[in-house]
Amino acid sequence: MRALAPPRVFPHTHFVQPPMRLVLDTNIVMDMLHFANPHTAPLLAALTAGRCTAFTDRDCLAELARVCTYPAFALDPAAQAALIARYTGFVVVNDADGADEDAPGIALPRCRDPDDQKFLVLAARCGADLLITRDKLLLRLAGHRRLPPPFRIVTAEAALPLLGLAPEDPALRV
Repeated sequence: MRALAPPRVFPHTHFVQPPMRLVLDTNIVMDMLHFANPHTAPLLAALTAGRCTAFTDRDCLAELARVCTYPAFALDPAAQAALIARYTGFVVVNDADGADEDAPGIALPRCRDPDDQKFLVLAARCGADLLITRDKLLLRLAGHRRLPPPFRIVTAEAALPLLGLAPEDPALRV
């Protein structure tokens, strides 16, 4: 696990932009690290270069470990461990303090899939700018009118311009 990325300083100004804070759901992590999906390659390059910071917690890591064992992915125990080690090499762990698993003082919409609620809670708890997912139920919450989340919920493709990344930028290819 790594430390937080340093802020970006813009030349000839006094403006410092801190790196964007991200939460990646399990599908995005698998797209990046197992499938090498070209839509997530610039995101992976930015994360490993420290241009943005991704957060996870114990529950999200446990889900990733469980998903890695699915026969459809054909990952033996060594490959599973390597994928998780690669992920934990660039992600920051932000576990809840104490028994309260919700983000204290932050009202969040409820996801219809209770297994996905942990990503909303993590994003709120770590002050994420973006929750990156391809889960339709999570993406639907992006437009929640009564209780909008305090962060954007987007696909990997939609995140790239928000992060100042271009999919065709050869410098960002992994």
